[in-house]
Amino acid sequence: MKIVVIGGTGLIGTKVVNNLRQRGHEVMAASPSSGVDTFTGKGVAEAVTGAQVVVDLANAPQWDDKAVLEFFETAGRNLLAAEAAAGVRHHIALSIVGADRSPDSGYLRAKVAQENLIKASKVAYTIVRSTQFFEFVKGIAQSATEGQTVRLSPGMMQPIAADDVVAAVTDVALAEPVNGTITIAGPELIRMDEFVRRFLSATKDPRKITTDAHAKYFGAELNDQSLVPGPGDNPRLGPTRYDDWLKRSAS
Repeated sequence: MKIVVIGGTGLIGTKVVNNLRQRGHEVMAASPSSGVDTFTGKGVAEAVTGAQVVVDLANAPQWDDKAVLEFFETAGRNLLAAEAAAGVRHHIALSIVGADRSPDSGYLRAKVAQENLIKASKVAYTIVRSTQFFEFVKGIAQSATEGQTVRLSPGMMQPIAADDVVAAVTDVALAEPVNGTITIAGPELIRMDEFVRRFLSATKDPRKITTDAHAKYFGAELNDQSLVPGPGDNPRLGPTRYDDWLKRSAS
């Protein structure tokens, strides 16, 4: 089976490509560096020709509100139109848990717009909504740092290891489309300030955490429901615990 992975050279994409190849499938790792640019449309029709499955893991190169919305809408339209013309049987996209619960976030509004395009298209689909990855903890800390202080929300999270995301996306790519949304999350709840505090401690980082209920995340203030699976989501839980991941990462 031919499978095209858009964003196939990124954190999740590289491992999804390897997983699928190990299972015997013909997999194309598509990205602008390989001549496939979903935003401009360059190389997209050629890439999806003959493909049964397309996995969209691409992310926007710029995250200001206008640019990120333009990226996901334009890239989504280009990709889905090419898939419909090529007879692709299953479109998979990776999205974010709680994207529709934080309308003040331009990035999350853009992900909702991407989801809506997928739902309105003629291609059968599965949207995989994931909680935040463990691997992004350093970036969260950096974006919230002022001098030696890291100012963070105490909003609840249920973060997940990237490898567990990879496993879920791989399974979805080899399954039938659900024409709906699957939710994945980590095995434990943790507040964002504590999430970063444990990382700083494990890496012997001297910065100090300041907890601020008004601190913003992707432009939005958080509550305890913003970033965790909602009622009825029935999430698939990854097995990797945060403290175990920290020990491996710190070593």
